[in-house]
Amino acid sequence: MRRHPGFFLAATAAAFALRLFFLWKFRFVAGDSFIYGDIAGNWLKHGAFAMTEEGVPVLTLIRLPGYPAFIALIWKFAGLDHYGAVMVWQMLFDVGTCYVVAALARLTASERAARAAFLLYALNPFTANYVATPLTEVLAIFFTALALLFAVKGLPLSQAREQGGTACWICCGLAIAGSILLRPDGGILLAGIGAYLVFQFWQSPAKSRVVGVGVLLAVVSLAPLIPWTLRNWRVFHIFQPLAPRYANNPWEFVPMGFNRWIKTWLVDYVSVDDVYWPVPGEPLDITKLPPRAFDSANQRAATEHLFAAYNATGPFCRMTPDLDAQFASLAEERIHHAPLRYYLLLPMARLADMWLRPRTEALPMDSHWWRFRRDPKDSLIGMLLGTINLAYLLAALLGATRKRAAYGGLLILWVVLRCAFLMTLENPEPRYTLQCFPVVCVFAAAGITGKSARGA
Repeated sequence: MRRHPGFFLAATAAAFALRLFFLWKFRFVAGDSFIYGDIAGNWLKHGAFAMTEEGVPVLTLIRLPGYPAFIALIWKFAGLDHYGAVMVWQMLFDVGTCYVVAALARLTASERAARAAFLLYALNPFTANYVATPLTEVLAIFFTALALLFAVKGLPLSQAREQGGTACWICCGLAIAGSILLRPDGGILLAGIGAYLVFQFWQSPAKSRVVGVGVLLAVVSLAPLIPWTLRNWRVFHIFQPLAPRYANNPWEFVPMGFNRWIKTWLVDYVSVDDVYWPVPGEPLDITKLPPRAFDSANQRAATEHLFAAYNATGPFCRMTPDLDAQFASLAEERIHHAPLRYYLLLPMARLADMWLRPRTEALPMDSHWWRFRRDPKDSLIGMLLGTINLAYLLAALLGATRKRAAYGGLLILWVVLRCAFLMTLENPEPRYTLQCFPVVCVFAAAGITGKSARGA
């Protein structure tokens, strides 16, 4: 920054300008935003981590406390339901991520790559877009980048030097803790760095130092979960250190059979929007299912029957245990018929959709963006965003396949583990890959500048 103050000043101004544009034009308060806001409001008004049901706060554990605490802290000074203030603070964090990403690129590649990485993240419309949406993405990306930065600063462990000191690993653990307190999948960050430390254990002569760092990292990362776990045990009498997989309270029914059936055919975000999210509460439309949802005419007839039975449960459709069991039976039939499709091909297709989709889900656009005749403007915007996304990924692939990167194994391992986790989900939402974009920008910067990252 001292050598290139003009660049960083201009790039920072551009980063703010892009995010202010999204705040001005595309504010989007989603359903989950209201859930976080409701919990934060009850926390401030009643001192309880609770959701409002029929006007009464009811204790809950469906979300981790990190993001509601962030909102509550802002609302304590800005006023209740001031989502605009939350978005402004998210903008500040996201611009801060530009500097973290640049620092990571500087350590793993070069100063030239650092400037490129800063600009790539500053002008990235996909992460900037989420500044205008009160969800966990912006903070999760920030803490992910910060944890990776301190992990790289703490390496190599074979050298007893200040850069690899204890402070770096404490800061790394705190950043991981921040990520976990925001989203349950933040634990993948600890798993990725921990797995890399195992590799370091076998390669490094300083094995005791590696073990010490691993224990320290685990303790610092997981210690903040202890109060939350104890609270859940005391209030609900269950061991729940994270939020439940399906964001449900202990007394709520989870349609596991329906979810399993969904995984036998769903590969794209559009189907999530059309079929997965409406359950429960809204009727299902058989015409929105793609042909791959049926292996035979009998299966189609069985599916039509189940849809009709679900739609007939009342004005606010609900999934009953009996219907759920029938969906489970249909799912087992489809899995038995094509196990390779269920266990490998569909998860890979869902992962590809999360990475390659134009990422329009937080924009006021039809999710069927490719229907050009229906809405040419949305189609053109979708194609433009898809092209930008692909350019980022191709540049990152170029950088990752160059000469072996400095701790590139750590960055790649984190992305691979996250992708492996995402393949287990039935709802391929493109936002789930945004936490990988700090790494994407670092590798893309190395690829664009032609500088291979240093070291091994």
